[in-house]
Amino acid sequence: MKLFVGLGNPGAKYARNRHNIGFMAVDAIADAHGFGPWRSKFQGEVSEGRLGREKVLLLKPMTYMNRSGQSVGEAMRFYKLDSTDVTVFHDELDLAPGKVRAKSGGGHAGHNGLRSIHDHIGAAYDRVRLGIGHPGRKELVSAYVLGDFAKADSQWLEDVLRGVSDGAVHLAEGDTAKFMNAVALRTAPPRSSTTPPKPAPKPAAQPTAPEADTRTAMQKLLDKFK
Repeated sequence: MKLFVGLGNPGAKYARNRHNIGFMAVDAIADAHGFGPWRSKFQGEVSEGRLGREKVLLLKPMTYMNRSGQSVGEAMRFYKLDSTDVTVFHDELDLAPGKVRAKSGGGHAGHNGLRSIHDHIGAAYDRVRLGIGHPGRKELVSAYVLGDFAKADSQWLEDVLRGVSDGAVHLAEGDTAKFMNAVALRTAPPRSSTTPPKPAPKPAAQPTAPEADTRTAMQKLLDKFK
């Protein structure tokens, strides 16, 4: 069994926050793969289903971000899972908007949700880092992550969430490369080979030789005075 955890804050006022892209990711997986209804358990909301051969529990901690580890630890203990069975989907300031990276283990880089998970289950879990970009200055970070995605973000955000749900089966089966390929097909699709070539530029017009002047000398003189 695998435990997929999306990080975010509960409540309608946070629903479209950049900090909640982890919630959005597991919601997209649930919708795309026919998971069961969300229900309250483990201080969070859970939905059960299958991704390929793997049974998967989706979890959205309802403890607020900085206590996410409480919910994750409770679910792990109940199902007797190891931390390597856990994949956490979270917002990543150090990646540009629309960029996605998967990694195993590592530090929490100051992310409050990851810090809490570290405290409860250790660092040996997998992560899917969902880029939201950085506001530029440290003092702006809190307002930025707790701000809503802009309307202009809608297209890349939809592409990322579809890519994550497309590749979820590969992620559950431990094939990170195929997962990342599925994401790339949504976020950076290859150019079609059937795109017609640009038409060749028309050749420049060749100058034409001036017509021979057949007027008599008298006609040329009279024409000057017309």
